[in-house]
Amino acid sequence: MTNRYWTLAQRPPPPWPGPDTFALREAEVPTPGPGQALTRTIYVSLDPYQWGYKRRGVEPEGAPCHARTVAQVVQSNIEGLAPGDFVFCTNGWAEYGLMGEGVPRPGYMVPRKLDPAKGRISQAVGVLGMLGLTAYAGMILQGLPKAGETVVVSAASGGVGQIAGQLAKQRGARVVGIAGKPEKCAFVTGELGYDACVSHLSPTFADDLKAACPGGIDVYFENVGGAVFEAVLPLFNKGSRMTICGLIAHYGDEGGDAGAAERAAAEARGVSVNNLFVGDYVEGHHDAFLAEVGPWVADGKVRYLEDIREGLESLPAAFAEMLKGGNFGKMLVRISPDPTI
Repeated sequence: MTNRYWTLAQRPPPPWPGPDTFALREAEVPTPGPGQALTRTIYVSLDPYQWGYKRRGVEPEGAPCHARTVAQVVQSNIEGLAPGDFVFCTNGWAEYGLMGEGVPRPGYMVPRKLDPAKGRISQAVGVLGMLGLTAYAGMILQGLPKAGETVVVSAASGGVGQIAGQLAKQRGARVVGIAGKPEKCAFVTGELGYDACVSHLSPTFADDLKAACPGGIDVYFENVGGAVFEAVLPLFNKGSRMTICGLIAHYGDEGGDAGAAERAAAEARGVSVNNLFVGDYVEGHHDAFLAEVGPWVADGKVRYLEDIREGLESLPAAFAEMLKGGNFGKMLVRISPDPTI
């Protein structure tokens, strides 16, 4: 058996991924040792933060590209984990991977067993996984939205953005999204229940946003930066809060502190600015997040759209498309069959 996987072919990688950035390799399928399990990857999660992760040289040379994954156990030497079980893990852009003792796990991403009865297994890398916790931590714990306040979310149809705005709605806030194409804006207001959505592609974007926020902005959930932030900046109210979750406009920058200009400009207007690292919220908040958000997902109060592409070969193109905003919903690639559907 062989294990196919994608790795970085260019080190350092270019500002944005191109056709020569990644290489498809093959190796033997690893054998699990004591306290380890071999898993077959089903879903690979593609998220903007991963490009910064790759450009900082965090991934070992020749290793599979990092990503959160949902997989099925093939062989197990872990008590309580049997072949056929489903797990959240970090196999990355690979068909197979190991989890358990001695297997590196990036940062806060602790592997765990999944229960398909509690939701689609793909949701473990989405609304009921780290993306959902990211939205919860940034919006509820940092943004502190109150009933009647105006909340703005950039990249509102993306994996984190679509959750963050709905959580603010559950707190009684008026929520305005920022998205791109008209169909994305229609989804944000029609399916997600945002009060308004404006397109950053519009030539009158800044004026459109001002018209959608006549009382100013109290909470801003930042996923983009750049020109989108510049339109938000003059609308901040006194005592407003801003969470910097992502800055996709800066992920191709060379060096420097991405977001430093945005933070300084916001703080100069008296805005309370928080950088968001979800790892700070796993211990002490993960269970509360699942207890509150899980039932909302189950009964449809929080909706969630996935953009699922097919096949290991499609990973580089899907990743580049996601970074350019070409996805519609949370971007996933299914690289092997999902037995639960």
